[in-house]
Amino acid sequence: MSVRSALLALLAVGLAACDDRADTVGASLSVAEAMSGDTTGYARADAPRAFAFPADHGPHPGFKTEWWYVTGNLESAAGERFGIQFTIFDSALRPPAETQARASGWGAGALFMAHVAVGDAARGTFAHSQRFSRAAAGLAGATPERVWLGPVEMTRAPGDALGGAAPWRITGDADGYAYDLTMTPLKPVVLQGDAGLSQKGEGLGNASYYYAQTRMAARGTITRPGGERVAVEGLTWLDREWSTSALSAGQVGWDWFALHLDDGRDLMVYQLRRADGTADPYSKASVIGPDGTKRGLAVDDYALTPLGTWSSADGAEYPTRWRVEIPSEGLDLTVTAVLDASELDDASVRYWEGAMDVEGSATGRGFLEMTGYADAVGASARPMPE
Repeated sequence: MSVRSALLALLAVGLAACDDRADTVGASLSVAEAMSGDTTGYARADAPRAFAFPADHGPHPGFKTEWWYVTGNLESAAGERFGIQFTIFDSALRPPAETQARASGWGAGALFMAHVAVGDAARGTFAHSQRFSRAAAGLAGATPERVWLGPVEMTRAPGDALGGAAPWRITGDADGYAYDLTMTPLKPVVLQGDAGLSQKGEGLGNASYYYAQTRMAARGTITRPGGERVAVEGLTWLDREWSTSALSAGQVGWDWFALHLDDGRDLMVYQLRRADGTADPYSKASVIGPDGTKRGLAVDDYALTPLGTWSSADGAEYPTRWRVEIPSEGLDLTVTAVLDASELDDASVRYWEGAMDVEGSATGRGFLEMTGYADAVGASARPMPE
C-alpha cells in the first residue's frame, strides 16, 4: 500500500530473512535486504493455480511471506478527509521442514507484524504504529474468517464461496487514533498478473500469488485522540499476496498506485525501480472496469513521471505528486498527496504510504506506496524488536 501490493513485495517481512534472529536481536534492514535472504525449503509461486474461496482468504503455510493489505479514503458528513492503512504480515521464521512442534503454547513457526496508519487531513496529522507477535498463545494468527494481531483485526462472515460478496470488518489503532470499519465489496475478486500469478523478476518462482478486492464501500468510525468519534464513509481496497520471492538484481524499491476513479474504473499501477532510476521490465498495471473486468498492461503501456517531492527530516525525498498516463484508456492524470508527511518513519523498513487526490482527464482518489527512497540516504533502517 501497502501493503500492498500488486507488487511485489514483501516489505518489512524481510523479518523472515532474519530467521532465528527474530527471537533475539536488533537487526535493521534496507528494502533490498528485506527482500533478499535464503528461500531454500519454502513453497514457490511458480505456476498459475486455481483460487478457492473462502479458503484463499486465509493463510498459505509453506510460503515465506503473506499479507492482508487495506487502504482507503474516508470522509465525514462535514467533509473532513481521512486516509487509512491496515496491514498484517505473516512471515515464516524457518522453512516447513525445519519447523518442529513444541510442547509450549508459545512455540510458533511464524512472526506476525501489523502496520496501522491514519492520515487526518483536517488536522494535518499522520499517525502510525507497528506491532509484532509470534503466532502463538492466541496473540496473532489467521483463518479464512479472521486475521489478527492483538487489537489489529480483520474479520468476515463465514461462507461466501465465490469470494466477493461478504462484508469485512477491520479495526486498528495508532498514536491515539483508532478505526472500526465495515467494508462491502462492490466488484468481484480480481486475479492480478496471469490468472493470479504475478511475476516480479527473472527466474522461476520469483513471483507471488495475488488477488484483490479493488472497490469496497466502507462505513464506520474514526476515533481521534481525546475520544472524539467521527462517522465516516468512503472506498477501500484490499490486496492479498503470498510468495517466496525477492527483489531481482538491480531492483531497489517500488512505487505502487491504487486509484478509484469517479467514473467507476479502478487502476493498479506500479513500477519496480532499478538502481539507475528506471522502471524494471516486470513493472505492470491493470485497469478494472466498472463491471469488474480486468485489462492488464505492460510497462510500455503507461508512464509515471514525478512532478514534485517532499523531504523527510533526515533527507529522504519522496515524489508526492505524479503524472500518470495510460494512453489506451485516454488517461492523463495528476496524482497528488493529501498529506505530504505520510512516511512510516519508525517502521523496521521505512516507507511512504498515503492518500492521494486524482485530477486531470478523470477525477478520483486513491493511495500510493513508495519504498527504497530512505535507503538512498542511509535512513531506512530501524531496529527490530528484541
